[in-house]
Amino acid sequence: MATAETVNLGPAHPPKADSIEVFDKIHVDLKKALQHKRHDAMTDDLKEVRVATTAYGKHILGKVLIPDSDPMHSFPEKPSDAYFMFRAFVPGDADTATLHSIRMDEEERPDGDKVFKAIYHQNDPIVWFDI
Repeated sequence: MATAETVNLGPAHPPKADSIEVFDKIHVDLKKALQHKRHDAMTDDLKEVRVATTAYGKHILGKVLIPDSDPMHSFPEKPSDAYFMFRAFVPGDADTATLHSIRMDEEERPDGDKVFKAIYHQNDPIVWFDI
């Protein structure tokens, strides 16, 4: 079995064709593995919400704690804790809810490079987002 002691990792670099091909082959399994690792998400991890009611239903925006390896989910939260944010919709008086999106902000740097942010911190406000 490979370990940190038995492999010689090359330097970090942007992905090339071979790495992209591997990623294309595993990305579905990667998503499943991430979902499996977080299957134990608890309502305690939902830390803050904002709700808007419209004529056609409720919009719920939430901030969810991404727990570290601490089985107690790092309560109380620390300023360095990480969160993701979501937007859900409940139509009318329905008992169903639909996940509309997970917040991911896109910023363009002065050099034209685009960066994406999907991890937020305790002091980041919950604001409306579409994607």
